[in-house]
Amino acid sequence: MRVLLYAIALSVLAMTSGPLQAQVLSFDQLDGWESDDHAQALKVFVQTCDQLDDPVWRPICGLARDTRPDAAKAFFELFFRPTFTGSPPALFTGYFEPELDGSPVRTPRFAYPIYRRPPDLVDGAPWYSRADIDGAGVLRGRGLEIAWLEDPVDVYFLQVQGSGRIRMPDGHVIRVGYAGKNNQPYRSIGQELVRRGIFDASEVSADVIQNWVRQNPGAGQSLMNTNPSFVFFRKIADLAPNEGPIGAMGRPIMAGRSVAIDPAHVPLGAPVWIEKDGTEPMRRLMIAQDTGGAIKGAQRADIFFGTGRKAGLDAGRIKDPGRLIVLMPIDLAFAMASNG
Repeated sequence: MRVLLYAIALSVLAMTSGPLQAQVLSFDQLDGWESDDHAQALKVFVQTCDQLDDPVWRPICGLARDTRPDAAKAFFELFFRPTFTGSPPALFTGYFEPELDGSPVRTPRFAYPIYRRPPDLVDGAPWYSRADIDGAGVLRGRGLEIAWLEDPVDVYFLQVQGSGRIRMPDGHVIRVGYAGKNNQPYRSIGQELVRRGIFDASEVSADVIQNWVRQNPGAGQSLMNTNPSFVFFRKIADLAPNEGPIGAMGRPIMAGRSVAIDPAHVPLGAPVWIEKDGTEPMRRLMIAQDTGGAIKGAQRADIFFGTGRKAGLDAGRIKDPGRLIVLMPIDLAFAMASNG
């Protein structure tokens, strides 16, 4: 997947409303910049920079591959400028790769399927809704099941995360990743619980939602159906156990260094400086290597926390304000500011 071209970057700025939307900053204006592990960020940047096919980015990628770890900070400072767009505050959330028990066939315990992409699904064209699939059963009997899980809540949240590991009864593990969606709008069931007056906004987390749905199975399924968006999966056979799931750029992502963004505002593959506030502040250089259905806007990001239950607990607690700053090649940064 390629980043936005120069003209697209400028047109995005032209379409935004309000005051000046692009501001070029200096590196000493980035809180915590001096103390970050820039070599780790450079390593992650190199993993996907070959897909930055715009002429402005291509030579930077070549130089990145030749840069020593001890020169990583100087590399970013020499070829990029921090660029702020959008309106503060940012909203940071977290996501992770679940580890779940499952079965290759339906059993009394494992009765809820995850599906591969239907052959008649067309990108960009609205397809059947979640209620049609889970309720009316429009996919039953088509042989599209990849695996069966023991809990419809696990199925739902696997779709929210977009990837996962499923442990079969014989002990072997399959990896599944995003293969497409039904092109229906994503609606937050957490926000729906708040709208109904069941919880206050400050009380809602992934654990709270899952527990409520499990304790109220009938109403819980109805709640999940208020989100018509539905995700399909594919098996991924060539990932090492120590590698993260595949992101939107087709490469494994890294816990604590990969972030999902809105590619209409942030180029996929670009370095992104995160200033996340909250109870556990984070100041870190990450790489925009993924996207998400609920990630919309210039100041919106989803931080990848890793694999397993602990990563899920950490990710589920994150709903914090702050500031997101994109590191853009120097010419692009100043062009965006002058056209803001």
